[in-house]
Amino acid sequence: MEIIIYTMKGCGHCTRIKELIHRANVPYIEKKLDIDFTREELLEMYPKANGYPVMTVDGEFIGSLVESVKYFVEKGMVSSRK
Repeated sequence: MEIIIYTMKGCGHCTRIKELIHRANVPYIEKKLDIDFTREELLEMYPKANGYPVMTVDGEFIGSLVESVKYFVEKGMVSSRK
């Protein structure tokens, strides 16, 4: 499984998605805005992206933080319980 997250500096949701992935104990690749990609490049690859972070799994667009949490819960990788 290859997880890529597209993040931007100073983004609180980007920090939270990294915490979520760490909790799921899976490796990931982080790509940073204006270092690894431009906003235009991201929108060209994933037209449905509407903010940061953006997560993909094996090239499939998952979405932002809320969609990513749902993905991990549905796959049983994290629990919705505290």
